[in-house]
Amino acid sequence: MSWIREFREFAVKGNVVDLAVGVIIGTAFGKIVSSFVADIIMPLIGILIGGIHYEDLVLEVGEAQITYGKFLQNVIDFVVIAWVIFLMVKAINHFRRKQEAEPPAAPPPRDVQLLEEIRDLLKRK
Repeated sequence: MSWIREFREFAVKGNVVDLAVGVIIGTAFGKIVSSFVADIIMPLIGILIGGIHYEDLVLEVGEAQITYGKFLQNVIDFVVIAWVIFLMVKAINHFRRKQEAEPPAAPPPRDVQLLEEIRDLLKRK
């Protein structure tokens, strides 16, 4: 029974749960980017290259067909995903550096605190 308890502790650790959430969000994000590339970017590229549909970009070698148009779509998918992730990491690093640059407000030294207390007492009299 101890291995079941160990597995449960492992499965509900923060890192494992965070990783699972990241994978799920990454998968959904990948689908969005794939749709963006397939439905928006590639048709525009097709227009720019003379109305050729990228699905039709095929190289025939003997009886084999090399569909390099689909490969181009996957390369563009990768580039768009990599660019967006780069921008997100850059933004996160910017905010982290900003937080690290602001040192936490340290309490004043004890002698300054005592002087402030004396000042406040003198003001009251």
